[in-house]
Amino acid sequence: MGLTRQYLRYGVAAVFGLIASPKGNVAYVRLRGESGRYVAVPACEHVFLWDTRRGEKVLILQGLKQEVTSLCPSPDGLHLAVGYEDGAVRVFSLLNGEVIVTFNGHKASVTALKYDQLGGRLVSGSKDTDVIVWDIINESGLYRLKGHKDAVTQVLFLREKNLLVTSGKDTLVKWWDLDTQHCFRTLVGHRTEVWGLVLVSEEKRLITGAADSELRVWDITYLQEGKDPGEPESKKSKGSLAGAEETCSIDETLDLHEASEERLLRCSKVGSIMRDGRDRIVTLATDQTGRILACHGTDSILEVFYVLSEDEIHKKMERKMKKARKKARQQLQKEEEEPESSIELSLQEEIQRLVNIKASAKIKSFDLILSPKGELKATLLLQNNTVETYALNPSAQTPQVARVSKITIGGHRSNVRTLAFSSDNIAVLSAAAESVKIWNRSTLQCIRTMECEYALCSLFVPGDRQVIIGTKTGKLQLFDLASGGLLETLAAHDGAVWSISLSPDQCGFITGGADKCVKFWEFELVKDENSAQKRLSVKHTRILQLDEDVLCVRYSPNQKLLAVSLLDCTVKIFHTDTLKFFLSLYGHKLPVLCMDITFDGALIATGSADRNVKIWGLDFGDCHRSLFAHNDSVMYLQFVPKSHLFFTAGKDHKIKQWDADKFQHIQTLEGHHQEVWCLAISPSGDHVVSSSHDKSLRIWERTREPLIVEEEQEMQREAEYEENVAKEEQPVVAGEVQGETGLAGKKTIETIKAAERIMEAIEMYREETAKLKEHEAICTAAGKEVPLPVNPVLQAYGNISPSSYVLEVFKKVKSSEVEESLLVLPFSYIPDLLTLFNEYIQVGTEVELFCRALLFLLRIHFGQITSNQMLVTVIENLKKTTISKVSEAQDMLGFNMAGLQYLKREIEAKGEVTFFADASDHFEEKKKKRKKKEKLILAVV
Repeated sequence: MGLTRQYLRYGVAAVFGLIASPKGNVAYVRLRGESGRYVAVPACEHVFLWDTRRGEKVLILQGLKQEVTSLCPSPDGLHLAVGYEDGAVRVFSLLNGEVIVTFNGHKASVTALKYDQLGGRLVSGSKDTDVIVWDIINESGLYRLKGHKDAVTQVLFLREKNLLVTSGKDTLVKWWDLDTQHCFRTLVGHRTEVWGLVLVSEEKRLITGAADSELRVWDITYLQEGKDPGEPESKKSKGSLAGAEETCSIDETLDLHEASEERLLRCSKVGSIMRDGRDRIVTLATDQTGRILACHGTDSILEVFYVLSEDEIHKKMERKMKKARKKARQQLQKEEEEPESSIELSLQEEIQRLVNIKASAKIKSFDLILSPKGELKATLLLQNNTVETYALNPSAQTPQVARVSKITIGGHRSNVRTLAFSSDNIAVLSAAAESVKIWNRSTLQCIRTMECEYALCSLFVPGDRQVIIGTKTGKLQLFDLASGGLLETLAAHDGAVWSISLSPDQCGFITGGADKCVKFWEFELVKDENSAQKRLSVKHTRILQLDEDVLCVRYSPNQKLLAVSLLDCTVKIFHTDTLKFFLSLYGHKLPVLCMDITFDGALIATGSADRNVKIWGLDFGDCHRSLFAHNDSVMYLQFVPKSHLFFTAGKDHKIKQWDADKFQHIQTLEGHHQEVWCLAISPSGDHVVSSSHDKSLRIWERTREPLIVEEEQEMQREAEYEENVAKEEQPVVAGEVQGETGLAGKKTIETIKAAERIMEAIEMYREETAKLKEHEAICTAAGKEVPLPVNPVLQAYGNISPSSYVLEVFKKVKSSEVEESLLVLPFSYIPDLLTLFNEYIQVGTEVELFCRALLFLLRIHFGQITSNQMLVTVIENLKKTTISKVSEAQDMLGFNMAGLQYLKREIEAKGEVTFFADASDHFEEKKKKRKKKEKLILAVV
């Protein structure tokens, strides 16, 4: 028995460089007895609590693997409910940061969370369209509310009544009675997705935000017990801004129709408020008092409104009445002739625009808090990994907005594209499109921030006192770490500097760029212009001109060889001293994006955009092994110092460790939620740092825990099996080209059930047809009519024929599921189905539907149908009936179109109005007339 080689496991040590993830929402939390100072933000799978006053992280609520998508603090301020991408909901204690209870009920990510007034119940809405009410005290789920047809966007408890209101991307706002757990009212007045809703004016008014620039305002009237819902009621003051809709919504029409069926409340639209933004609402919310309303779209502007209270409305009405009476006296009219009921407040007077807050980047979410002193604080979570806090006084005549804090030092504004470790394993360099940051590995604190151009590669200068950055514009920037200043900027390449490699003798380095050049540089000391001392600089010594863009360069450890990756998918090896060509490594199908050479110079590993990693020998250039490494491009590759183990980072969100001697996969480091751009391994090999598109930097630490590959592979297989239990593999369509195109549908439990229903209906059709033939034979033998037993299923459908029953079942299959249902149907049912299709099409029943299903069946079962002699007659009949019936349908459509065109001309001729007019056609006609007129004028001239 051979020896089993053991490795040491790498585990995640910390997440840093991340301030807030844009997937979830920001929320004010009460911590250490203070409100309005601490905010909770999502940070990948964790939740960070920031002190906005000092810009410090005070608490981390540890998550598992899935990203955080929603946050909601409890009314007592002791707990924080967190929703995750996998549908789980966890409730954390803000006192110690521990998980109190975990709820699992949703199948997709949680999109909305809300506590009731007492904090005893929690409601969650999800992308799986379900709404679930949880009992926090009993730590159990109460019930699931199903009704939305698309993702739920917002959920709200009513304070005084046991009611729930939800909105979704299905354009509906639903009211739920939690006593009976059913939806008793649906608002259908929106034409686009409803992205947010709030309750204001003591829950007597509902404001909804959709995918347009309107905030729709609805009046809520709570019906008392025993009151006749059909009787008229006094309407509240209403109006609209300029451009607001005056027309009745669809829901108001339904209200009149269903007046006798109304219960609990009546909801009617009173107008709209126009926003400045023209795009969809992203977040719509109020503070806890409901007096301040704010919203934002996909831009960087937060619009703040002030909702008047009943007392303020009453005072404003009195002032307005006073002015009206004064005006009436001036016109020498009697006071009684001016009816008081005609004085109304418009919506812009009841909901006043306060101010627009301009943020430094696009806003992803916000939260408001109104202090007892009357100061309003708004914390904004921005798209560029920043949290900003603004303050204003809403009671001032002209409120002035002031930014009171900005949390930025803890992370980059854009993706980190390059990383480097210092020689002493202590400092970590990260560079992005706008800055270079130096981090302390042990404390994870940012100790230097230096502004730079778009960085693509970097290295620490020997001595760790300076760093060199290669930029997208082809420049080399030399920074001094002690002062944090830019020492020198050199124009190195005409294109982007894609790669940089330090020479093993530490006297210089090489760079490779998009200008098809490899340039050699040496360090030198030059006299500083500002002081008498000398400073470090670099000198260009040699150049290697190549035929293609250079993507990556690496020195061999003995500095005798130089490896250059080119855009033509090859890696060229040159002698360093003479720059003579030595080897060409070819075999990758796409360009090699990264590579590295082992410490002994024996092997070179190359990672490519074709998702493969190839291991080559540097002595003869032979390929030892090709490994399928990632499910997307391999972005970075680096050997662990003094070993033949190496790490790869891919666009599939994973980091993998490999053994270059045994050509096997050791372990996968999962944690990043988006593409991993680069990684760096410390000189000791104990730490790996990685950066991702999710803005996070992660440190992975080598532990003392042994890792056995066979056990790791077994655990990975078990995890994959558990993941695929719910979802089976997609069926392959015969003759279908795999690649860019495919079936739009997806195999689900619904499609399987639909196929089962069709199979059951066909089996019943077979049985009933056989019974009918047997019954006819019995009647013929007996010479008299014998009663036929009736199938109870057919009797339930109104004594229909078996073929009609199959028709009913087939019509009930959803249009989006027809192809997938037919795809899982065994071929033994196809002949009967084709025969039935011939009957249906012949009588002209659902011609379009059955022709669509017929053509799909012919495509996926073409070989079996054409080789079956029994189906020749059926196919011939189908050919005749299909062509004739489709022609009839086309004729009918053409006739109807001609009739509509005739009616259009008649109406236009009578009323001189344009019906169904296309603006472009109308414009073209006017253009032709104008040209004719110009020609006539020219002819006359």
